[in-house]
Amino acid sequence: MDRRMFLKSAVAGSVAAGLAGTAAAAERYFPTKVDMSLFEGINRVKDPANKTPLEKTHAPAIVAPKSVKAGEPFTVEVSVGEKLHDMGPAHWIEYIELNLGNEPAGRADLQPKGYLKPRVAFTVVVPKDAAPGGKVTLIARQRCNLHGNWESSLDIEVS
Repeated sequence: MDRRMFLKSAVAGSVAAGLAGTAAAAERYFPTKVDMSLFEGINRVKDPANKTPLEKTHAPAIVAPKSVKAGEPFTVEVSVGEKLHDMGPAHWIEYIELNLGNEPAGRADLQPKGYLKPRVAFTVVVPKDAAPGGKVTLIARQRCNLHGNWESSLDIEVS
């Protein structure tokens, strides 16, 4: 075997071993079976009147006043699920974020511990120019390590 053939074989073997090691690591660290279709896009509640158990524990629940005054602070509470999502070392919420339309308003990164219930309160101020039509949409997003990205929205009036 000449030197060039040896180097090609060594590199190919290293790449194959690295890919196999990565796949094995994913199995070791995430032994819970995952539905990969939940990671293909953003999940939303399909029928609010008949939520599935997964939707009840993963779709963000937004609590905010129905109407606010422009320029004045108000509180928006976002919790993960109407039945709060449990957090543990194998199944946790990575973050909760809030947007005013397509503008970021806040984000909270969470730790995969068993001590938290994923609920965050944001203090928000809507500038007058952010709601020229008198309404603004609050969008809450969260990511679960096993069930992907989830999103909910709520329209509020701005005077």
